[in-house]
Amino acid sequence: MENNNDFFQKFEMSKSSSSNVKSVFKTVLISFISAIVGAVCAVLIYSNFSTAGSDTVDTASGQNNSISEVFNANLSQVSLSNYSDTAIYAANKALPSMVSISVEYDINYMGLAKTSSGSGSGVIISEDGYILTNNHVISSSDSSSFYQVSDAKSIKVTLYGDKTEYDATIVGSDDQTDLAVLKIDKTGLTAAEFGDSSSVLVGEFVLAIGDPYGLKNSVTAGIISALNREMTVDNRVYKVIQADCAINSGNSGGALVNSKGQVIGITTLKLAGSGIEGVSFAIPINDTISIYKELIEKGKIARPFLGISGLAIDEATAIRNGLTKGIYVDSVVKSSGAEQAGLTSGDVIVKFDGKQVATMDELNEIKNTKNIGDTVEIEFYRKNEYKKVNVILGEQ
Repeated sequence: MENNNDFFQKFEMSKSSSSNVKSVFKTVLISFISAIVGAVCAVLIYSNFSTAGSDTVDTASGQNNSISEVFNANLSQVSLSNYSDTAIYAANKALPSMVSISVEYDINYMGLAKTSSGSGSGVIISEDGYILTNNHVISSSDSSSFYQVSDAKSIKVTLYGDKTEYDATIVGSDDQTDLAVLKIDKTGLTAAEFGDSSSVLVGEFVLAIGDPYGLKNSVTAGIISALNREMTVDNRVYKVIQADCAINSGNSGGALVNSKGQVIGITTLKLAGSGIEGVSFAIPINDTISIYKELIEKGKIARPFLGISGLAIDEATAIRNGLTKGIYVDSVVKSSGAEQAGLTSGDVIVKFDGKQVATMDELNEIKNTKNIGDTVEIEFYRKNEYKKVNVILGEQ
């Protein structure tokens, strides 16, 4: 029997790349290839069916009022004969707001320089050329002691129905939310219409639009499998919509679209592994709005900064090593609020702002509710001695 735990720890971010990278760096660059060659974004497909035809669901008979109201408001009367018409309408409305993104990177493997290409998808958010996509489409964190991968050195954007390649610049990017905004020098574009991602329901039909393996403007269909799913990738927690639609390398940054042709998510993640099919994830569109607006305005997301890197100490590890359960401070950033308050490597943080914390995710969740310049109390142990300090949060 296969180990499901192993499967659920394996993720694939959706960005595709040329096959020459696989041949040259096949063995060493496995993680890089999965991010650039096989990066596949989660695409959520949502679509309400309109009323028509004879094969309808009778929401009145045998249903209580609340259930009937939900079906009437969100699913209407589902018609199998109208399924195709609904998908065609939604796809054709959304497609003019979709773009294809091609990227070039530099790879340096033990002194050997090589250029690689990748591809992804994007969504037009303004008529004057602003485009929303995933940060991992245009930025790479895949480096090691053996190789270094640059961020994108060249970004080209192709519009729907237009073979012209437009040079794109990075307006701003945010690694923590995996979102980025690009800009091309063109006006009169068709901006995507956004739906309300907070109102979607499990089971709703959706379309995923993107460029799997460079196949531009591909449309797939599925249903929403779950809402508010928390997935951890590279020590970052993403709260996403889960869907079962087919997505592949190059879908990253594309759109999850409802039956009205409205974008309700940005496809970002999928589970990858032998025997795993149809488990993909998208960032809810409501969660992207404040991020991309700040990226356009400031070029980055300003967040409160503590200035430590830490490791979670579980109870078993604490007992085994004579430590306290909490967050072991591995390092402290010079001149940060943490250093100025006196925190040092080896301290074990147990409370942050009066709340018990055992992981960096828990600490960051509390920290990100604060403002730059706020003072927070940190309770910790240093060589089994209990201490408290007040830390002024800086800017990340």
